[in-house]
Amino acid sequence: MTARSWPWLALTVATLFFTAGLWHLHLPAALLVGPMLAGIGVALSGGGISLPRPPYILAQAVVGCYISRAATPDIVPSFARGWPLFLAVVLATIAASGALGWLLYRHRVMPETTGIWGTSPGGATAMVVMAEANGADVRLVAFMQYLRVICVALAASLVAHFWQGGEPVWVEAVWFPAPVWDTTLPTLGLVALGAWVGLKTRIPSGAMLAPMFVGGALHLSGLAVADVPAWLLAATYAAIGWRIGLGFTRRVAFHAARSLPAILASILALMAFCGLLAWIVVRFAGVGALTAYLATCPGGMDTVAIIAATSPVDLSFVMTLQTVRFFLVTLLAPPMARFLAAKAARRA
Repeated sequence: MTARSWPWLALTVATLFFTAGLWHLHLPAALLVGPMLAGIGVALSGGGISLPRPPYILAQAVVGCYISRAATPDIVPSFARGWPLFLAVVLATIAASGALGWLLYRHRVMPETTGIWGTSPGGATAMVVMAEANGADVRLVAFMQYLRVICVALAASLVAHFWQGGEPVWVEAVWFPAPVWDTTLPTLGLVALGAWVGLKTRIPSGAMLAPMFVGGALHLSGLAVADVPAWLLAATYAAIGWRIGLGFTRRVAFHAARSLPAILASILALMAFCGLLAWIVVRFAGVGALTAYLATCPGGMDTVAIIAATSPVDLSFVMTLQTVRFFLVTLLAPPMARFLAAKAARRA
């Protein structure tokens, strides 16, 4: 074994160790946080390795394909029934997260647009990928995003647990399901599309966005649905986690640790604001309190979906609001980050 192989071996072993431990604890995003922690450990110990670009592009394409499943056909009638409320809640959440990100930048807690991307209440993995493509410090964005995912998921689990007096929800994954060609072929096509866009064009985060929007349109129309098996999703998250973790330096790690109180304060502030939105939704939409709370949770859409599916809530309402917010954040986050960063720079 060559000297160059040892860091990769250490990275693989550490990944298995961290991921298995986090998975055993039922920690949200364990499949990505575990590889990221392993990558940070190898990077800070002087491993001197990095993930090549092609595997990272493929990982982005798979993530886009996976996200496209959120655009289910039943979202359209649900959105049509209450679109003013959905848009008001989503835009208010985006505005609050943007204000918090701007404050982090204004007070020099986070550099440039990093704080704005880190507070964006979309899918954490998608925000990390887009943040890197738009020039933010992806390491600090990932630190902020996944810390919020953990906080929100734990809070939502506790609320649902005490609300219905049941056991915490945990769904075991089927790692190697039998292939179904009706879903496998669209998946392969969307991943190929994302890889081509990512490797052949200069569209920021195009490798993820192309399969996400094309797959979402196919799913909404009922023409096709993509299905990413658990083993491929785990490999994808490992690639993204390695990409982030291996880029860490001692300076970045120190900055993240020093900024932890401010980051936690911003997370709690956003959660409190979304709790206020939930109260408003209960008053004006006539839905249950638990339904409103889960619908307005700022991030962790996969975890919220699992909790909502096993709780006495209006699942369609919860997932419609979560999905609408995700797609709007994906569209609005880049221009919002540029606008708020420019505004903060002028005031500074």
